[in-house]
Amino acid sequence: MAVAALKLKPSLATYHATMLVTRLEEWCVEASSAAEARELLDAGAGHRCHLGECVHVEVETVEAE
Repeated sequence: MAVAALKLKPSLATYHATMLVTRLEEWCVEASSAAEARELLDAGAGHRCHLGECVHVEVETVEAE
């Protein structure tokens, strides 16, 4: 009976997708003031403290392997 169930299972394929993901993240930087921290973060300084939650996902393309 298990062999019959395996034969009825549809074949699956792998698909790759390009997705646009918007995520809220918490970043940290050492600075002497909030204004300096904003300038440093705007310039790309600092590091991600927490990944945060995903707020939007949109599938751009899907391609068969």
